[in-house]
Amino acid sequence: MTASSVLPPAPASSGAARPPLLSPELPAVPNAFRQAITDAWLKDEATHVRELLEQARLPAAEQAKVQATAADLVKRVRVRAQDQGAIEAFMRQYDLGSEEGVLLMCVAEALLRIPDQETADKLIRDKLGDADWKKHMGGSDSVLVNASTWGLMLTGRLVQINDATRADVPGAFKRLIGRVGEPVIRLAVRQAMKIMGHQFVMGRTIDEALSRSHKGDNASYRYSFDMLGEGALTMKDAKRYLEDYRRAIHSIGGDHKARGGRPDGDVNSAPGISIKLSALYPRYEHAKRARVMADLVPGVLELAQLAKSYGIGCTVDAEETDRLELSLDIIETVVSDASLAGWEGFGVVVQSYQKRTPYTIDYLADLARRIGRRLQVRLVKGAYWDAEIKRAQIDGLPAYPVFTRKQNTDVSYLACAKRLFTHSDAIYPMFATHNAHTIAAVQAIARGGQYEHQKLHGMGDDLYAEVVPADRLNVPCRVYAPVGSHEDLLPYLVRRLLENGANSSFVNRITDENVAIDDLIRDPVEVVSSFASIPHPKIPLPVDLLRSQNHDRKNSMGVNLANDNDLRALAEQLNAAVKPWHAAPLVPGANPTGALLNVTNPADTRQVVGQWQPADSATVEKALANAVAAQPSWNRTPAASRAAILEHAADQLEARMPEFMALCVKEAGKSLPDGIAEVREAVDFLRYYAKQAREQFGHAEKLPSPTGESNELQLHGRGVFVCISPWNFPLAIFLGQVSAALAAGNSVIAKPAEQTNLIGYYAVKLLLDAGVPEGVLQFLPGDGATVGAALTADPRVAGVAFTGSTDTARAINRAMAARDAAIGVLIAETGGQNAFIADSSALPEQLVKDAIGSAFTSAGQRCSAARVLFVQDDIADKVMTMLSGAMAELKVGDPGLLSTDVGPVIDADALQILKDHAVRMEKEARLIAAATLSDEAAHGTFFAPRAYELKTLDQLHKEIFGPV
Repeated sequence: MTASSVLPPAPASSGAARPPLLSPELPAVPNAFRQAITDAWLKDEATHVRELLEQARLPAAEQAKVQATAADLVKRVRVRAQDQGAIEAFMRQYDLGSEEGVLLMCVAEALLRIPDQETADKLIRDKLGDADWKKHMGGSDSVLVNASTWGLMLTGRLVQINDATRADVPGAFKRLIGRVGEPVIRLAVRQAMKIMGHQFVMGRTIDEALSRSHKGDNASYRYSFDMLGEGALTMKDAKRYLEDYRRAIHSIGGDHKARGGRPDGDVNSAPGISIKLSALYPRYEHAKRARVMADLVPGVLELAQLAKSYGIGCTVDAEETDRLELSLDIIETVVSDASLAGWEGFGVVVQSYQKRTPYTIDYLADLARRIGRRLQVRLVKGAYWDAEIKRAQIDGLPAYPVFTRKQNTDVSYLACAKRLFTHSDAIYPMFATHNAHTIAAVQAIARGGQYEHQKLHGMGDDLYAEVVPADRLNVPCRVYAPVGSHEDLLPYLVRRLLENGANSSFVNRITDENVAIDDLIRDPVEVVSSFASIPHPKIPLPVDLLRSQNHDRKNSMGVNLANDNDLRALAEQLNAAVKPWHAAPLVPGANPTGALLNVTNPADTRQVVGQWQPADSATVEKALANAVAAQPSWNRTPAASRAAILEHAADQLEARMPEFMALCVKEAGKSLPDGIAEVREAVDFLRYYAKQAREQFGHAEKLPSPTGESNELQLHGRGVFVCISPWNFPLAIFLGQVSAALAAGNSVIAKPAEQTNLIGYYAVKLLLDAGVPEGVLQFLPGDGATVGAALTADPRVAGVAFTGSTDTARAINRAMAARDAAIGVLIAETGGQNAFIADSSALPEQLVKDAIGSAFTSAGQRCSAARVLFVQDDIADKVMTMLSGAMAELKVGDPGLLSTDVGPVIDADALQILKDHAVRMEKEARLIAAATLSDEAAHGTFFAPRAYELKTLDQLHKEIFGPV
C-alpha cells in the first residue's frame, strides 16, 4: 500500500474564485467560411494537392495554347536580355545556389547596419576570406560581374593569406595589402548595395518615387507603393509607420488628383498603397487579439478612409500564417464600416503556398457580397516559406501550413486563380508573378475577364514589356514599388533575392540560355502529377524530424496556439483537468504521518490548488531499503524493455499534456506557452533516454582481444540514485533526471522541490502506470533537512542528480564525500551569470526580441536566462531605447491567459529577493525600463521585469533568479 491511498481528499473549493484558463480569450465560433479556413490549416498535403490538381487542370487544347504563349514570351525576353543591365547580370552570376552568393548577401546585409569601420572590416575578413571567387571568372559577359569577381578574388585571397601564423616576409607583405583591401571591399559593397537599392527601391521618399513612376517606360504601369520597414517593435515605431502611411496616401492621392483622378473614378486603374499590419502595432500576434482589435482597427480604418477620399487603393499585405485569421478579423471589421460604402479600393493579399488560401478566397468573396462591394485580391506565392517550415518543426505541429514543394505552390496558384475568377462579381483579381507560364495560364483562365498582373519594382521588366503593350498581351500590370532609404532596404531585398535569386527561380532562369524553354514552361499540373510523392520526400513531417536526422525517435508534439480549433479544445481540456490536486510519498510499505500542507497558486495566493504530505524519517528509511532491494532486478531487465516503458510514458504524457499544463500553470505559475514547452521537453527526455538505453545498455561491446580470448564491455546501473529537481522546471528536469537514471538500470528516489510537489507526484504516478515497478521508482516530497540531507548522506546511495543552487550542490558534495562508502557520483547543474554579447553587426530589432525572450520568459526563472547584455558602444543607445519601448508592451499577469507574457515568480521568498535586489540597483545602476503589473497581479507573487545599465559586472554579486 502506498501512502497516497490514505490521503483525505483536498477541499473542493479554497480561497478566491478560480478564473478559467484560456477560455475568456477565445472568440465566438465563426461562420462556415471562416471555419473552413481554420479547418484547413494543416490539411494533408497529398490529399489537398490532388484536389487542387483537378481544379487547376486546363483542357488539352487550352493548355497547348498556354504553352505556346509562354514559349513565345520566353523567346522574346531572351532577345531583350542580351542587353540586360549590370544588376541582372550580377544576380544571375552570384545566385543563392553558390557559397559566394550567400556570403555576399550576408556581408551586405550586415554592412549596411554596422556604424563603425573596424567591425565592418573584421566582418569582411571573417566572411569573405575563404570564398572561391576563381570559379566565377568568365562566368558572365557583363563587365561589372567580371570586374567584381576580379576584385573579390584578389582581395579574398589576400584576406585568406592574411593569417598571423604565416610569419614570413612575403606573407607580411601580403597581409599589409590585405589590410588595405578590406576598407576597399567595405566601401565597394556599400556602394553596390546603394546601386541595388536604386534597382529595387522606387525612391527614397514617396515624392521621389511618384516622380520616377511617371518617367519613360514606368509611365505604362500602375503602381502600389510600399513604405519600407519591418514590423514595429515599439509603440513609437508603430506611430511613426502610421504617420508615414498617412503622408504617403496624401502624396499619392494628391498626385492622382493632379493628373485628373477623381474619388469616384475607376479605383482599379488608380495608384494605391500597400500597408503592413505588423508595422502598425508592436504586438501584432494572435495571443494579443483583444488588444490588437481595440488598438489597431481605428488606424487601419483611418488609412482606408483617407485612401477612399482620394479614390486610390489600399491593400493589406500578407504576413506569416499564424497571423492570417487575425488579419481577417481586422479586415472584416474595417471594410464593414459604413464610412467605406461605395469604395472598391480595399485590397487583400493572399499566398498560394498556404494550404488555407482557397478557403480564404471563398471567405473574402462572401465578405464582399455581405458588404455589397468588390474587394481587390492580390494572389502571390509567398515570401516566408523557409520560416514557416522551420516554425512548424520547432513548434512540433502535426503538419505544415504551407506546401513543401515549389511545384505544389504553383499548382495551388493556378487553382486559386480559377477560384478568383469564379468570384468575379465580388473580387477584382490581381496576379503577382514573374513567371511566363503563369501569365499565359491566367490569360487562358480569365476568358476575357477583367484582371491585372503585378510585379516587383526592379524585376521582370523584360517579361512585362511583352505583356502590357496593346500589341502584345494587352494586360495591365501594377508595380509593387518600395519606398525608403537604403538602410530600410535590406530585409525587403533579402526576401526578394531569396524568392528570385535562387537557381530554381523563374526570374533567374528565364534568361539562362542553358535552360531549355520546354523545361522552363512546363505545366506544374503535369509536373506534380508525375511525382511519386506529392509532399517533398526530404522534408519530413515535424513529428519525424529527428528520425530523418538519424536520431531514431519521435519529435514531441506541440499545440498550435494560433489555431482557434486547437485553442478551444485545449481550453476545454485544461479546465476539465483543474481539480483539488494532492501529493504524498509513493513508498511501498510506508505509512507517513506528516500533516497535510496547502499548495497555493503563485498567481493568486488566496487560491488553494491542492495539498501535499511531507515524508518523515521512517518513510525515507523505507524508501532506501526498497530501492536497494529492487535495483538488481531492474538492472537485469533488458534495456529494450526499460526503453519501451519510458517510451510508453512519453506517449502517455503527450496525450495528457493539458492536465500537466494545468498543473504547471496553477502550481508553478508558468504561462501557457511555457507549460507546453515544459511538457514537450519532458517527453523529449523520456524518448531520448529510452534511445540511449537501447544503444548503450542493449548489448555488450566486443573489445580487441588476443587469439583465443574474448573481452566484452557492458554497462550496468550503479545502484540507488537520488534525483533532486528544481521548481523552475518541475516536470522537464524532474523527468529528465529520473528517466536517465532508470534507463541506465538504477533504482530511483525522486525528491521534488518543495514548491512543486504536485507536479512531481503526478509525474511519478505516470511512470508507475507506464510500467516502472513500484520499488524501482519512489517519490519522497519534503524539506531539504529531513529528506534531502538524509538521502545524500546515506552510504547506500550510489549517485545523486541535482539541479539547483551552487551552495546546495557544494553541501551535497561535502555530504557524499564524508560518507564511509564507495565514492558516489554527483551530477550537479547549478547557476551563474549568463552573458549575452552583441557587436554592432547585430540587428537591433532582433537583438532586443531575443534579449527580452531570454531574460523574461518564465519570469526569468531559468538557469539559461540572459542576465547581462553586453552591447557595443556604437549601438548601445539605440538598443536601450528600443529595449525600453519593447518592455512597455509586456503584459505581466495571469499565466492562465494566452495574452500574458510574464507570470509570477515562484513564491514570496523569491519575490523578496528580487525586491531587495531592485532597491540596491536603484542606488547603484541606471534603470532603463520597468514593465508594469496588470490588475491580475494584485494577489500574486509578481515582479515587473526590469532592465538596468551597469557600470561593471562586479555590481552583480550573485545570480538573481528572476526577470532582471
